Amino acid sequence: MTAGSSYLYQPVVVERLVRVERIPDGTPVDLQPGTSAQVAQALGSNYSLLVHGQLMRLAGKDASAVGLPEPEGVDIPDDTAPEDVPRLAWEVLRTCYDPEIPVDIVELGLVYRCDVTPLSGSAGMQRIEIDMTLTAPGCGMGDVIANDARDKLMALPHVGEVDVQIVFDPPWDRSRMSEAALLTVGL
Repeated sequence: MTAGSSYLYQPVVVERLVRVERIPDGTPVDLQPGTSAQVAQALGSNYSLLVHGQLMRLAGKDASAVGLPEPEGVDIPDDTAPEDVPRLAWEVLRTCYDPEIPVDIVELGLVYRCDVTPLSGSAGMQRIEIDMTLTAPGCGMGDVIANDARDKLMALPHVGEVDVQIVFDPPWDRSRMSEAALLTVGL
C-alpha cells in the first residue's frame, strides 16, 4: 500500500523536529515543531508537503512527525525465491516517485534498465543494476530518487547488492511516458 490520495490537501502540523528535502533542489531543511503544512502529494512511500509556499519531501519513515501513518511497502511473500527478484524489483520501482510529479518512475519512463544477476560468491543472492534518468538534467532530486530506489531494492530478500546509476543518454522526453502517465499529467 502506498501513502494514498486520501491525505491529499490535508493540513498537518509538525509535531517534532523533522528533516525534509526542499523540492526541487534536494537541500535538507529542518522543520520546527508547530510549523503548518499541507499534503501536496501522497504517493509511493513518501509525502510531499507544501510549507510556506515551498514543496518539501517528507520520508515515509518520518510521517509520524506530522501525524501521518508510515506508508507500507510492497507486500513480499514469505516464500520469495531468488527467481522472484526481477518481478519484485519492478514492483518496488513502481513505488518510487518524483516528488513533483504524480507518476511513478517506471510509468514516467525514467528507468532505462533493470538487470538482475547472481551475485558472485554469494549463493542465492542477487545483484540489481539500474540505469535511470531524470526529467531534466539539472533536477536536484536525482540523488534523492535514486537513493529511494536503492534502499527499497536492497530491502528485498535475496538481494545483496544494488547499483543505481543516473544516466542522460539517451535524453528523456515525454515519449517515454506510458499512456496512463500521460493521462495522469494531462498530456
